[in-house]
Amino acid sequence: MIFPWTIAAATVIVVYFLDRWENKALKTLFDWVPAVLLAYVIPALISYAFEIDFSQASIHDFSKTFFIPLAIVAVMSSLSFSQLKAIGYRPIVLFLAGSAIIALSPVIFTALFLEGDFVQNTLIKEGYWKGIPPIVGSWIGGSTSQLILKELAGTTESLFLQVLVMDTVLVNIWTILMFQIIKRSEKLNTIFKIQDAEIPLPIQSNQGKPLHVIWVVSILIGSVFLIDFFLSSFVGKIITLSFLGLFISNFIPRWNFDFVLKLGGILILIVMAILGLKLQLSGLVLHTGFLMFLCVWIFLHFIGMVWVAKLLNLHMAWVPIASMANVGGIATAPAVTAAHEKKWMPHAIVLAILSMATGTFWGMITIYLFEIVLGL
Repeated sequence: MIFPWTIAAATVIVVYFLDRWENKALKTLFDWVPAVLLAYVIPALISYAFEIDFSQASIHDFSKTFFIPLAIVAVMSSLSFSQLKAIGYRPIVLFLAGSAIIALSPVIFTALFLEGDFVQNTLIKEGYWKGIPPIVGSWIGGSTSQLILKELAGTTESLFLQVLVMDTVLVNIWTILMFQIIKRSEKLNTIFKIQDAEIPLPIQSNQGKPLHVIWVVSILIGSVFLIDFFLSSFVGKIITLSFLGLFISNFIPRWNFDFVLKLGGILILIVMAILGLKLQLSGLVLHTGFLMFLCVWIFLHFIGMVWVAKLLNLHMAWVPIASMANVGGIATAPAVTAAHEKKWMPHAIVLAILSMATGTFWGMITIYLFEIVLGL
């Protein structure tokens, strides 16, 4: 059936170019409705309008077999260990602490209030706990991790749409708050008696001409087919391709980091557009209690990072930077950083890439712990 492929391809092309169109109204739209969400909703709107069900189309099997693995190896190959050294260990420790709080706090909450109404009714009976791993993936790893963890947790399409909508609104509000926090970081240093004046080392760009895109694409596609030949488990493929991506980026000379980042973004749009063909918009509802749970969760993430920054005697500007590298991603993290110090923008980008590289693993830990706590 060619029709699903046509819808997915047209959606990706339209969203991709609209996102890059220098139009003020469109820029405002994409500030509040990310390209990945639009790519997810447009195919669903078309399916709804024509009353066609594409949920069983073969395109979904192809996406899980090829596009998702290709996206993960592309994203993972965008991280260079040499760039992490320039940031210094304390900002990285702060960032990892923020990631750990995101991944572990919902499980700890569930364990503490296991007999409570919210846990018993909302998280267990209504199955909302399966919406938590994709949020962990979104907040730490971005859309790639979110999609993989949706598959691993068995999140339904209707719940996944709720997660996307609530996540989008919350992250936009959080970005505004982090802009305000970073502008007041010096005042926070005074309040918490932090005297950190350490400036991170400049991040060096690649030396020499980057590897041609044809070689890059060939290596990435070859990796996917090679791993698919030897492994049948989806989880096994994702883990193996993650480590393989890190190996490729750090041991192949003149690796084209800029290209693989762009390729990863396009692949995410493709996967989201295909996923949108499964979505049934008629089932959309927003759970107020679950939304409040998300608000408490993200504030715990921030409070915990402030505490860690105090212990490390680390400049408070790193708290919103590390938080946005986790929650916001590669676009918003440097934007927030620029409000404090533009020279730190490359460091924010590297932290955001580290987030993309680790999100899936944090989410897998969340799923594993939930299964223990809930006895699944």
